[in-house]
Amino acid sequence: MAIKYKVIQRGQPGVAGGGEQKFYASANVTGKQSLEDLTELIELTSTVSGADIRAVLYSMVKVMQKSLSNGQLVELGELGSLRVSLSSNGEETEEDVTSNSIKSAKVVFRPGKDIQKLMKTLKFEKKAE
Repeated sequence: MAIKYKVIQRGQPGVAGGGEQKFYASANVTGKQSLEDLTELIELTSTVSGADIRAVLYSMVKVMQKSLSNGQLVELGELGSLRVSLSSNGEETEEDVTSNSIKSAKVVFRPGKDIQKLMKTLKFEKKAE
């Protein structure tokens, strides 16, 4: 199965009025898998009950939040890993860099080897309008 993409038009970032407009491919999300959906799918392929799977997944979310808020890398085995990344203002000197320099934080996911291999073999198909 191929990943469908749509074509979008964007201007140049940081240029007043958008500058030169170009066209780009953008992945088209065709649906979602909720935690409940994943629980049901895992339940079909294992001997573990849905209630136990749900309990583990919800607990994992809480433990991951705590680990990330403590600045730890969260390794998820073959799935990959998560870490916090910061965006900050550039300051003139090292001493000028304080917590006030930090503009935002985000979670960065680094996929495991199997997912990295998958990404190299994906097929793409333009979405019909």
